[in-house]
Amino acid sequence: METKDMMTSMLKMDKGENEGKRDKEREEQGEEEEGTQQENGKLMLADGLADRGPKSLTSGSGQQVSNGFTTSTPQSPREGPGTAASTVAATSGPGGGTGSTVPLGGLRTLVVQQTSLDRPRETWSKKMDFLLSVIGYAVDLGNVWRFPYICYQNGGGAFLLPYLLMAVFGGVPLFYMELALGQFHRSGCISIWKHICPIFKGIGFAICIIALYIAFYYNTIMAWALYYLLSSFRPTLPWTTCNNNWNTANCNRYMSSDQNVSWSNSSTSPAEEFYTRQVLQVHHSSGLHQLGSVSWQLALCLLFIFTIVYFSIWKGVKTSGKVVWVTATFPYLVLLVLLIRGATLPGAWRGVVFYLQPDWKKLLSTTVWIDAAAQIFFSLGPGFGVLLAFASYNPFHNNCYKDALVTSSVNCLTSFLSGFVIFTVLGYMAEMRQQNVDAVAKDAGPSLLFIIYAEAIANMPAATFFAIIFFLMIIMLGLDSTFAGLEGVITAMLDEFPHILAKRREWFVFGLVCVCYLGALSTLTYGGAYVVKLFEEYATGPAVITVVLLEVIAVSWFYGTNRFCNDVQVMLGFYPGWFWRICWVAICPCFLLFIIISFLAFPPEVKLFNYQYPPWTTVLGYCIGVSSFICVPTYMVYHLLNAQGTFKQRLLKSITPEPSSDNHREFIVTNAV
Repeated sequence: METKDMMTSMLKMDKGENEGKRDKEREEQGEEEEGTQQENGKLMLADGLADRGPKSLTSGSGQQVSNGFTTSTPQSPREGPGTAASTVAATSGPGGGTGSTVPLGGLRTLVVQQTSLDRPRETWSKKMDFLLSVIGYAVDLGNVWRFPYICYQNGGGAFLLPYLLMAVFGGVPLFYMELALGQFHRSGCISIWKHICPIFKGIGFAICIIALYIAFYYNTIMAWALYYLLSSFRPTLPWTTCNNNWNTANCNRYMSSDQNVSWSNSSTSPAEEFYTRQVLQVHHSSGLHQLGSVSWQLALCLLFIFTIVYFSIWKGVKTSGKVVWVTATFPYLVLLVLLIRGATLPGAWRGVVFYLQPDWKKLLSTTVWIDAAAQIFFSLGPGFGVLLAFASYNPFHNNCYKDALVTSSVNCLTSFLSGFVIFTVLGYMAEMRQQNVDAVAKDAGPSLLFIIYAEAIANMPAATFFAIIFFLMIIMLGLDSTFAGLEGVITAMLDEFPHILAKRREWFVFGLVCVCYLGALSTLTYGGAYVVKLFEEYATGPAVITVVLLEVIAVSWFYGTNRFCNDVQVMLGFYPGWFWRICWVAICPCFLLFIIISFLAFPPEVKLFNYQYPPWTTVLGYCIGVSSFICVPTYMVYHLLNAQGTFKQRLLKSITPEPSSDNHREFIVTNAV
């Protein structure tokens, strides 16, 4: 009897356990029907349930994508590279093979692929955080400071045609490519190359060095703007009078009320002398060979700028994504106010006519095309690693194609709008001085803003108010670009060395900001403006264009356009059109190569104020540019030497994409009714 009772109780227990398992499996099926998905070690069930009818899970439903992930078509919105996705395979009966047709109500085996339990990648809090960050990065000082004076130098409206052509056939396709690469592979500009073409990994290191060079001089311009901003908090702006201790005998106060004052070629405005003799103090330096001491006022201004930068990016895109809501939107409000004010100034139409009326003869000059290409690349920013970093924090199925078109269009329209803001003031200044528009600004570059526009602001009613909002706009335009540039470096290094830096982000960012500040000290000297010009001409432009050329060659020719387009189709649901494929394969490499050859054949004549750069500075500039690019061939040699096998095997392995580490997955096998 005892034995019989024990057997009865064991059968009841087994029956209860089986019923519990069936209940649990029914709950899992209910969650599957509701589309519930859980990440990081939890099951993520796909289609193939009994109530949906017979369906084969291998024929036509599974797809192997180029980064090594197995996906089902269509993918769930949150499944993709970098997420803890799982794939469910079904077998018919106890001995059925994987992928066989599942009869309705039959016994099935669920084979669940489960990713590693690593911490998930950080993502943007909102879609607008990403868009504003990209817009803030693309719309920078180049749109308000660089674009108007390059347009001004190249004959006004004639510059718009090559600018738009370069944008359509070069800038936007590369902008789209980088967003798609970053979003698909979810990696920074260094580690992403093992998934594309490992031998080109040196491109990532070159990008980081270029970003450091930009940080050395770009933030100094914001320090100048901060100096102007602090000087604006007074009833009379200091660049409106000639009785200051920094003024010379050539100072000529030429306000709108001084109609009887004559303007000569030797005359200098109060704004010009404030900029050159008080802010920069270039009269204490004789050139690059004698920079002089560091200006402590500018050093404090730059320290304040980098302090803002640090506390905006030290926690990642969660914090910087909130800051750009102010830094990316406020400049548009200021531009609109300044445009309305500028349009009401006398003579504004002269500047607009000069801006829009093209000089077709200028198009025969290679300088115009080189400047147009350099401007669109410098503005949109492909090749700086920022777009890769920002897109890597997106959801896998985010429509980066639409984002590329929207943000690049906003960038180009902002440049066009800024041209009106600047040229209405140039027309006004030409009207006041009774000169032609092309004779108004003797020096191009930042002085167009800090001299011409500062002087125009002094002529406006409520000059203090306009000065404050204008220089605040300049600072904000620069800040979000600095956020982006350093975030590109930070993301690249954290993805490349996650075990060392992932938990020490704050300290790494602090060290990076300190390096940038120390590197910028040479631009804070009395001859710092000459250093800024040297960095601008040689350290970034040629090096970035060369890096972009290698990047598009690596992706289009080695990784393969078809493979890349398949990645885009898996991610976005549609295949890129023929226009994009032709641009990536042929057009972009050809005109990038043309720009590089033109730059080498016709090196720019660098001049600032009355200082003509000597020949040895050209050699120095090329050395600075090559110092970043040298990472590419150096890493190629290093990679081939450290590979195993014959030279042919090493070369083949070095151009073959490595599978993602996330492919090492655990398998959980369960039975389900």
